[in-house]
Amino acid sequence: MNAVAAMLGARSVALVGASPRPGSFGERMIIEARRSSARMHLVNPRYQQIDGIPCAPSLAALDEPVDLVLLGVPDVALLSELQAAAAVGARSAVIFGSAHGRHLREAVTATATEAGMAVCGGGCMGFVNNVTGLRALGYLEPDPLPAGGVSLITHSGSAFSTVLRAQRGFGFRLAVSSGQELVTNTADYVDYALDDPGTSLIALLLETPRAVGRLRAGLRRAAERDIPVVILPVGHSPRGRAMVAAHSGALAGDAAGWQAFCAATGAIRVSDMAEFVDTIELFEAGRRRRAGTHGIATVHDSGAERALCADLAHDLGVDFTELAEPTLVAIAELLDEGLAAGNPLDVWGTGADTRELFGACLQAIADDPGVAVTALAIDLVTEYDGDTAYADATLDIATTTDAPLAVLTSVPAAIDLPTAERLRNNGIPVLEGARSGIAALGHLARWPLPFPAGAPPVDDDRTRRWSTLTAWDAPTAFELLADYGIPVTRSRVARDVAEALAAAATVGYPVAVKTLGAEHKSDVGGVILDVADPASLRVAYHGMTERLGPEVSIDAMAPAGVEISVGMVRDENFGPLIVVAAGGTLVELLADRAVACPPLTRESACALLRSLRTAPQLAGWRGTAPVDIDALADVIVGFSQLAIELGEHFDAVEANPVITSPAGAVAVDALVIPRGR
Repeated sequence: MNAVAAMLGARSVALVGASPRPGSFGERMIIEARRSSARMHLVNPRYQQIDGIPCAPSLAALDEPVDLVLLGVPDVALLSELQAAAAVGARSAVIFGSAHGRHLREAVTATATEAGMAVCGGGCMGFVNNVTGLRALGYLEPDPLPAGGVSLITHSGSAFSTVLRAQRGFGFRLAVSSGQELVTNTADYVDYALDDPGTSLIALLLETPRAVGRLRAGLRRAAERDIPVVILPVGHSPRGRAMVAAHSGALAGDAAGWQAFCAATGAIRVSDMAEFVDTIELFEAGRRRRAGTHGIATVHDSGAERALCADLAHDLGVDFTELAEPTLVAIAELLDEGLAAGNPLDVWGTGADTRELFGACLQAIADDPGVAVTALAIDLVTEYDGDTAYADATLDIATTTDAPLAVLTSVPAAIDLPTAERLRNNGIPVLEGARSGIAALGHLARWPLPFPAGAPPVDDDRTRRWSTLTAWDAPTAFELLADYGIPVTRSRVARDVAEALAAAATVGYPVAVKTLGAEHKSDVGGVILDVADPASLRVAYHGMTERLGPEVSIDAMAPAGVEISVGMVRDENFGPLIVVAAGGTLVELLADRAVACPPLTRESACALLRSLRTAPQLAGWRGTAPVDIDALADVIVGFSQLAIELGEHFDAVEANPVITSPAGAVAVDALVIPRGR
C-alpha cells in the first residue's frame, strides 16, 4: 500500500494537540475522530486523559504505530511534530495550519518526502473517506456525510464545507480539502479515486495545477473509463492570480491554459460554484444522452422566462435542438390555441390539465431523436393550494424514459424544498439557477467531450540537434520550422549592401527587407516590403540600417492572403501550449486567439481555426476565394510536434504571420526565444 492509500484508508490515527477546552481546535478534532472508523490516540503533554481517554505526552509514547497523524499545532511546533511522526514510522499526516513562510514549507516538504509520508495540507480542512468511514477533520462537518459516487478535491477549505453541506442530489465517496498541497497533490488524489471502482464523478476546485503531467494522465484515464471530471479553476484573472500567490505561495493557472488543459483531457470546465454543483448533480443523476442526440430542450410555463433561457443559452454557447417534424406535430396537437410548437417551448395557456399537458409535452420532447437532455423550466415555488402537478408530470415521464431529465429553476431562494427533495429522491436533479443550470445542461448534452489521441513518436535526433543550438536568428528559425514540415519563405542574412544584393538575387525579386536588430520589427519600422529591384534595395537597406544596425534578412515575398499567427509558448503551469491567432501587426489589437495543449491532429487544428472570430476570412469573405485550410492545419500540427519535442527548451517559437491563400500556407517571419533568455 502506498503512502497516499495508507493516509486515505488509515485504520489508526493520532491527534497531536488534542484538547478538552470547549470550542478549541483540539476539541473539534476529538469530536470528529470519535465519529470516525479509525482507532483514536490522543497526544498532548498537558493532559494525562481527556474525557476518560488516555492522552500520551508525545507520539513516541503511543502504544502502537499509527497510519495517520493529525497535526493540530501552531507553526512553531509544526516541523518538530512532523519529524516526530516520521520518526515513529507514521505513513501520513494532515497539516491544518498554514505553514507560513517559504523556509518552513520547504522543510515540511523535505521531511515528509525523505520519510516517504503522504501529507494533506497545509492550510486545509482535512478529508473524509466515506467508504471506510474515516474522518480526518479539524472542523465539524455533516455526519453522516451523504453517500454517493463523487470524489471531491478542493484547494479551498471554505468551498469544501459549502459543497459538503449543500444538501443537493448527490453524495460522496471521498472528500478532500487539500490546501497548499505541500507534499500530496491533486494528481495523487485523482489516482486514488480512479482506483476505487465506486467513483462515478470527480469534482476538482483548483487554484494551482501541480504535477500537470500526472494530472493530465489521470484525467485522460477518467475520460477513457467514462467518468466525468468537473473542474472549477479559480485565480485566472490578473487580480485573482496575485491573490492566489499571496494566499498559497503558488502560481495560479491562467484562463487560456485551463481551457486548453480541459480540452486536452476531456474534462468539463465550469465558471463558478453554482455551475459546479448544478453540473455535479445533473451528471450524478446517472442518465446519459443517447448516441446521435445533441443540444438541449426546455419546457416552460412562462413566455418571458422562456425568452430569458434562450438569451442565456445564446450567451453560453448552448444549442437548442431543432425538433423533428413528428415531434412538432405531436406537441401542436396538445397546446392551447395561440401557442406554437418549438424549442424552447411555452406550454402555459389556460392552466387546465397541467399534469397531463406538461407530461405529454415532456414525453414528446424526451423521445425526440435529436434531443440530448430535457428540462422542465419552472420556478418550483411553494404552491399554496397544494398543487403538485409539475413534480408529478416530471416523475411520470421519468418512469417511461431513460433519457436525461431535469428541473430547471430560476431563483434558488424561491425553491420549495420538500418538492425539490421529492424530485431528487426519485432521481430527478433540480438545477438551482437559470444560468448555471443551462450551462450544466449544455455540458451533459456535449459529454463525453472529444480529446486528442496519445502523443506521436518523438524524433530523438532532431530533438538533440535543435535543443543544443545556442545562436538564433530569423533564417535559423526558418530552418527550425522547415525541419518540422512548416513551409517557410526563402531567406538570407546580409550584413552589408553587397550581401543584401547577392541575397536578393538568390531568393528572387521582389523581396522583403527585415531588420535583425529588433524582435518586434514592424513597431520600429524594421520591415520594408515589395522591394522590386537592386536600386530600390540599396535605398531600403541604407535607410533601415542607419537606424537599426547593419544586419538584415532578405526574404522572398509571399502571395497575398490571410495573415495568421501560429506559435508555441511555454506556460509556467501547463507546459508547452499551441497558440493560433489573427496574425500580422494586429495580433495584439484584435486579441483573437485560440489555445490548445499538444498533441494536435489536423482535425483538432481545424477546430482551433474555426473557433477564431476571423475564421470567416479563411472560408472566403465577401467574394474572396477560400484559403487552403488543410495546409494551415498542417502548419499547426508541425508546431504541435515541435512543442512535444522541444517545448522544454524554448519559452516561445512563433511564426507571425503565416500567410495563407488558396495556394497554401507559408511562414514569412519567425521568432525563437530559448528557455530562460
